Amino acid sequence: MKVAFLGLGVMGFPMARHLAAGGHEVAVFNRTRARAERWAAEHRGRVATTPADAARDATLAFTCVGRDEDVREVVLGAEGALAAMRAGAALVDHTTTSAALAREVATAAQARGVGFLDAPVSGGQQGAEKGILTVMAGGDAATFATAEPVVACYARTFRLLGPAGSGQLAKMVNQICIAGLIEGLAEGVHFAHAAGLDAQAVIDVISKGAAQSWQMENRHATMIAGAYEHGFAVDWVRKDLGYALDEARRNGAHLPVTALVDQLYGEVQAMGGGRWDTSSLLARLERLRRA
Repeated sequence: MKVAFLGLGVMGFPMARHLAAGGHEVAVFNRTRARAERWAAEHRGRVATTPADAARDATLAFTCVGRDEDVREVVLGAEGALAAMRAGAALVDHTTTSAALAREVATAAQARGVGFLDAPVSGGQQGAEKGILTVMAGGDAATFATAEPVVACYARTFRLLGPAGSGQLAKMVNQICIAGLIEGLAEGVHFAHAAGLDAQAVIDVISKGAAQSWQMENRHATMIAGAYEHGFAVDWVRKDLGYALDEARRNGAHLPVTALVDQLYGEVQAMGGGRWDTSSLLARLERLRRA
């Protein structure tokens, strides 16, 4: 299948690689062209000059960029993907955005006869590299059926959860759940340090019981080492939590823990940790203990 992939960041670069490895004919676009040229040098594919150029002949076009405004630029702009996509093609947006943006793009796509899925991902860079992402989607069943076997190149779970916007709302649930878990793990490791315990030994024991989680399994060792360069950045999680908190204000949901953790991440940013990974909540606690 002819596909386009727009956005070759730490997630998009390996996702596009899996599409090429799966035998698809891939056209790539990245706003920093050198990164697209590097991708094409390493994998089979064509470097496009604009999003429209990448998407013009594609049956499926994928986007994986940063924020709402980035999606508007690469999808809805004068040289955006939708300007060139033919009727019957489909656009799959893997960016984590607001639900309102997903509905806006869905309306624009429908006007051109193009299918659309808002399909944010979970699993981080490691999941993208290994091709085992979880993808939650909003849109119609026909577009989902077209995209499903292609998305399987880099995802082990791909689920349609409702109409446009539903994928983004589900991703907000994902981030809400993770936020509290990471703060709990940070507080646990911090308490172990303060109590004079061997934090690694404690984790070895409690990870075999009810306290076990993906975060504990994959982040405890780097947290104990004070290394925070191994995952999703604080700047990005604050963006995601902001979408969730905005949506909660609209739908009446009460998110006290999420709001608190968002504030704590703001303190990490003030420490200069905007590019640290999300487990750096521990760094804030350890600084307080040393003060």
